[in-house]
Amino acid sequence: MSRQSPADPLVRVDSLVKHYDTRRGLVGRLTGRPGVLVQALNDVSFTVRRGETLGLIGESGCGKSTLGRAVLRLHEPTAGRVTFDGTDVTGLGHADLKAMRQRMQIVFQDPYASLNPRRTVAEIVGLSLKLHGLTRDRRELRDRVAAIIENVGLKTTHLDRYPHQFSGGQRQRIGIARALILNPDFIVCDEPVSALDVSIQAQIIQLLADLKREMGLTYLFISHDISVIGYVSDRVAVMYLGEIVEMGPVEAVLERPRHPYTQSLLSAVPQVDKPGPRTHVRLKGDLPSPLNPPPGCKFHTRCPLATDVCRTAAPETRTVGDGHTVSCHLVTDDVRLAS
Repeated sequence: MSRQSPADPLVRVDSLVKHYDTRRGLVGRLTGRPGVLVQALNDVSFTVRRGETLGLIGESGCGKSTLGRAVLRLHEPTAGRVTFDGTDVTGLGHADLKAMRQRMQIVFQDPYASLNPRRTVAEIVGLSLKLHGLTRDRRELRDRVAAIIENVGLKTTHLDRYPHQFSGGQRQRIGIARALILNPDFIVCDEPVSALDVSIQAQIIQLLADLKREMGLTYLFISHDISVIGYVSDRVAVMYLGEIVEMGPVEAVLERPRHPYTQSLLSAVPQVDKPGPRTHVRLKGDLPSPLNPPPGCKFHTRCPLATDVCRTAAPETRTVGDGHTVSCHLVTDDVRLAS
């Protein structure tokens, strides 16, 4: 497996597509009804640089979690390519993919559902070391698990306890320890704090920031919380109905959004530190179904500024600043859609 230079992106995603055929599900098999495609991801491209955090934000159901799992090949992509450190992950066989997963890990959203209730903390965190054959000595295994458990803010006395004996924040720390035990380079954080109380969220976010700095980690951080994304991210990608509609440095996207969807997300965030009237971008209707996405720009059914061209032609991705790109017919280099 080749390695790129430090200046190259660690992760490169090119034209990634993920469709689900409903005929393969339980309902389709039982009813025999004609299947339809759930278009979860359509032509998604981006890079993640070494040592950075790319924040991914959008409404529930837009495809964020599917994208994170497709990058790791936990979900097999329908088309497109994922390159990790110069290696085409989408073309790897089982043995090579298993070896690559030592360097690519995930922290799941729900700390209550992602831990096996019948295994102790030592078993949950140490299982990856066994599966990859990285240790055969029981004492060494326990010592390595104990070290990573302490690194995420838990105690060695917790090793023989079961998940139900911990709080939500503690469970998420166990999930983080499980992801770190193999010393990975890249971690997908799939809404890692959304199921936690606000005070616990702050602790987990700070823990992830500290671990990134200490271990040189690279994150794809998925969230629907703009304030969290603004705090943890170096760059931000905004997703709508399986497509990235805006991407760029965190300051540019969150302070000078150019896509009307991004502007609508930001206008919905309460601001107590900025008194005075605010301009709101109000959306019409609900998120369309990925079973039957609208033609043209997928956002046109809800966009207050949509024109005829938006209803018939998909927009091209335009560069509107240093590393700042937008997919919208109405955006130019010097015009914002809303103030």
